[in-house]
Amino acid sequence: MSDTNRSSTTNRLSRRAAIGAGAGALATGLAGCASGAGRTAGDEGPVVTASFFSFYDFARVVADGTPIRVENLVPTGLHGHGWQPNASITREIIESDAFLHVGDGFQPWADRAIQTMADDDVDTELINAREGIDLLDLAASLDREEEGVGQQQGKDPHFWLDPQRAKLSIDNITAGLVDLVPDAEDTLRANAERYKSETIDDIDASYQAIFDAADRDVVQLAAHNAFQYVGERYDVAMRPLVTNLAASGEVAPQDIRQAQEVIAENDIRYVANGVFEARRPARQLIEETRAEAYFPVTPYAGVREDWVEENWGYAEIAYNINMPTFEVVLGNKSPEEAGPDGWGEKWRNFE
Repeated sequence: MSDTNRSSTTNRLSRRAAIGAGAGALATGLAGCASGAGRTAGDEGPVVTASFFSFYDFARVVADGTPIRVENLVPTGLHGHGWQPNASITREIIESDAFLHVGDGFQPWADRAIQTMADDDVDTELINAREGIDLLDLAASLDREEEGVGQQQGKDPHFWLDPQRAKLSIDNITAGLVDLVPDAEDTLRANAERYKSETIDDIDASYQAIFDAADRDVVQLAAHNAFQYVGERYDVAMRPLVTNLAASGEVAPQDIRQAQEVIAENDIRYVANGVFEARRPARQLIEETRAEAYFPVTPYAGVREDWVEENWGYAEIAYNINMPTFEVVLGNKSPEEAGPDGWGEKWRNFE
C-alpha cells in the first residue's frame, strides 16, 4: 500500500465524535486498510473509508501525495459483496471524513449505515462511485429475489469490470476527494488522469487483445454472475454456473445441465472459478463434464493475504489473475504458458 503524506486537519465535529462513541459500545475488531493497518488515535489527515476493494484501490491511487488516507473496510480474504459486517462498522464510517460506497442496493449494510448517518445528521461526506454510470440490465438467469437487487430496478451493479466504466467511477471518486481537500485538487486530478490513461486504458487494451485472439467466444464460469460487463465490453458470452449476484455455493441441477451442454458444444477444457467463492461448484463441474480443471477469476471484490504482501491492486489483479485465466479458458494459451512462471501449477484447481 502506498504511503501518503499526512498533515493536520480540522478536528471532527463533536456531533460525529459523540455518535461514534455510541457506536463504539458495539463489538469492534473490523479490519482497517487492506494491509491490516488500522487507524490509531494519533493519526492525522482526512480519512476516507471504502466499502469495496476496487474503489478503495482507485481512491488510494488518486490520493497519492496528498494528506488523504484511504482505508478498505472489507477484511482481507473476504468478498466485498457477500460480506455482512457487525454493527461496529457504523463507528468506522462515522469517524471517517468521507465514506466511499457503490451506490444503493448492492451492499445492504452500507445502505443501512448511510441511512443511520442521515437520521442522526452526521457530517461524514458521501462519495458514490456509481453516480451517473449507465448500468446493464440484469441477465435473465439472475435471481431477482436476492436481497438488494430490487432496489436497483433490475440493473447489474458490477460495472467496474468494464475498464471504461471504471474510469467514470474514478472521476466520481476524484470529485469527492477534491471536495474533501480542495487544496490538493491539482494533485488529485493529475493522479486520476494519469491512472486512467496509463493504467486503465492499458488494461482495456490488454483484455481486448486477449478476446480478439480467441477462436472461442464463450467462457464457462463456475463463479457467480459478476462478469456480464466483461462479456458486453469484449463481445464474449459469459456463462455463470451460480446464477445470483453474490458469491454462493448453491448450484441448481438445471444449471449443471446447462453447463454440461455449453462445455460439450464449445469443446471447453478449462473453466473459471471465483477466488473468494466456494470450490464445490467448480469441482462438481470437473466431475460431471468434459472440463479438466478450473482457474481463478475475481471481480476485484477483495484481496488475499499474499496479494496484500505484493501490494496488488486492481491492475495487478487484472494482469496476474483474470487475464491469464481468460487466456486459458478461451484456449489461447495452455496453463503452463499463461501468467508468470509456475502460474498454471499454482492456480490449477486451487484451494
